[in-house]
Amino acid sequence: MFETRVLSGMRPTGSLHLGHYHGVLKNWIRLQAEYPCLFFVADWHALTTDYEKPADVQQTGLDMVIDWLAAGVDPNQATLFVQSQVLEHAELHLLLSMITPLGWLERVPTYKDQQEKLADKDLSTYGFLGYPLLQAADILIYRARYVPVGEDQVPHLEFAREVARRFNHLYGREPGFEDKAKAAVKKMGTKKARLLNELRTKFLESGDAAALARGQALLDEQQNLSRGDRERMYGWLEGGGRKILVEPEALLTEASRMPGLDGQKMSKSYGNTIALREEPESVAKKIKTMPTDPARVKRTDKGNPEKCPVWDLHKIYSDAERREWVVKGCTTAGIGCLECKQPVIDAINRELAPIRARAQAYVDDPALAKNIVADGCDKARKLAQESMRDVREALGLAYP
Repeated sequence: MFETRVLSGMRPTGSLHLGHYHGVLKNWIRLQAEYPCLFFVADWHALTTDYEKPADVQQTGLDMVIDWLAAGVDPNQATLFVQSQVLEHAELHLLLSMITPLGWLERVPTYKDQQEKLADKDLSTYGFLGYPLLQAADILIYRARYVPVGEDQVPHLEFAREVARRFNHLYGREPGFEDKAKAAVKKMGTKKARLLNELRTKFLESGDAAALARGQALLDEQQNLSRGDRERMYGWLEGGGRKILVEPEALLTEASRMPGLDGQKMSKSYGNTIALREEPESVAKKIKTMPTDPARVKRTDKGNPEKCPVWDLHKIYSDAERREWVVKGCTTAGIGCLECKQPVIDAINRELAPIRARAQAYVDDPALAKNIVADGCDKARKLAQESMRDVREALGLAYP
């Protein structure tokens, strides 16, 4: 229907750590080579829970973008931008709020969960209640086909799908829709039009998902259709109205298995992180002071790797031969804990060395990163404006 875009964003929390790299950024780097990608700084989202201290948002956002670039996110392949600099996000959020039932927001699983976890903050605000709708607007305004999410975020994406479906249902049935759609089909030529009609019939009569997919692929190939005709034909194919907003699909990503320095999941809230720009000496110090198997009080005591947080890092950074060396050395007291930790120190510093090197150019000259973001904001704004023209037209707000 539209360009197969991928969209993802992060709240600006400042400098990122290895958990972000293994859990999100490596996936972004892979996706940017496969799809047109948009990655954004979700600064408005940061205000939903941290509205009392907004002064840090700009700097933490810039630090985060520098980490993206240092990790390998390529501005020549992906569009990097800041949410608040594309005001159309707010406009779509407002318009969608007119049609979104309050109960939909209240039943989002994370709503009450986050209120309990952040009980020390006053979250009895519309901004906090409505953040899933703002999140939906972030996605829908770019008509993104795919959104990389973990299992815990799937309900948010389903919410965005419901909002898009409701909008299309309410506003996609323009006067003369069927006639306009059929006229558009004829523009494909007799042979392709006949095939599309057959695929539509299969889907509508028997729910044949493969027929729907073939029909959508056939429409994707058409180069001579206006945007309006495309919206009508995709909606007509499914038996509905114009598809003004695209229902996004989840690209499920595995939960980050990056363990922290204490064996828990790596997280700033646990104080157990290694930053992407951590200096080699600091990495070494943090790993060397990690807790190990409590049974190994003395060098000659035998241990059990499964009871040692360092072993979890070996699972990520060591090959089979090295892991075998660890198991044998630990269980026989053939190696000491510091000896066991050294390969992890070396591996993490090897991984971080090119990231630190790439980051330095942006640290020395922050204007480089700022210019990349400014260019990205311009590109994102143009895409958002295209969508909003169609949204306003559908709502009767396309004033001359």
